[in-house]
Amino acid sequence: MNVKVHLSENQSLNLGPNSNHLLSVKREDLIHPYISGNKYRKLKYNLVQAKKEGRNTLLTFGGAFSNHIAAVAAVGKEFAFETIGVIRGEELVDKVEGNPTLKFAKGCGMQFKFVTREAFRNKISEEFIQNLRREFVDFYLIPEGGTNELAIKGCEEILLEEDSKFDYICCSVGTGGTISGIINASKPHQKILGFPALKGDFLREEISKFAKNPNWKLITDYHFGGYAKINTELIGFMNEFKRDYNIPLDPVYTGKMMYGVMDLLSKGYFPEASKILVIHTGGLQGISGMNELLNKKQWPLIS
Repeated sequence: MNVKVHLSENQSLNLGPNSNHLLSVKREDLIHPYISGNKYRKLKYNLVQAKKEGRNTLLTFGGAFSNHIAAVAAVGKEFAFETIGVIRGEELVDKVEGNPTLKFAKGCGMQFKFVTREAFRNKISEEFIQNLRREFVDFYLIPEGGTNELAIKGCEEILLEEDSKFDYICCSVGTGGTISGIINASKPHQKILGFPALKGDFLREEISKFAKNPNWKLITDYHFGGYAKINTELIGFMNEFKRDYNIPLDPVYTGKMMYGVMDLLSKGYFPEASKILVIHTGGLQGISGMNELLNKKQWPLIS
């Protein structure tokens, strides 16, 4: 994918005089303003494959505030692909203009197909896919969240040789693709910690399908109630973190992960003088949508 991007950089955080740990953040969020973080990594080789197959249309799936939907729409506009987003929730049909993510995707030229939540749960079934092919004829299919073998290949490029000095690599987990690529690219001495944004332990099996090394673990205590659920404590943490380090976090993935890392540090989870690298996977476009929901609840906003 020949897109103008900024190479991500590792930003070290000052943990204060009482800590002998090295904590750095890999700023994947700065790669590209719209195709940032793990979305750039996941889409890179899928676009190469789509071009190779002569496909001019990308079709994928997502919810109302999906980072993936926004990224696919953006790459479609930049690389002259038609894009189709199969969106969870028929009630969103007349709410596109009031939804920052869907409005952005529409502005990039994405065509929407809204389906019921029940139908969306069957999106990977052969019958569902065949119905889509009858309706839209020819397209390159990208799974929800973008995770497939080509996405794993792209995510294997997140870690660089210079990152081999780190003892721990931490990242948020959605569909399991990003952490799988990181696991495959990691060194034997490194431990990979995944922080799921979803409630439950089902992702272990999904990650095991792609991960080639056994040096990983899921930390399942920081989902804050489940996918896209937050509270005022998390909001306060994210805003304080941004003030202290000038690094914005998103409320669905990186905010929860960083909260978990900091909490584990305070509890002595990491051995003395550990070198820890945290992967910032982007997702910042979702902040505006979340703030609209928070405003309705009269909660503090994410800065």
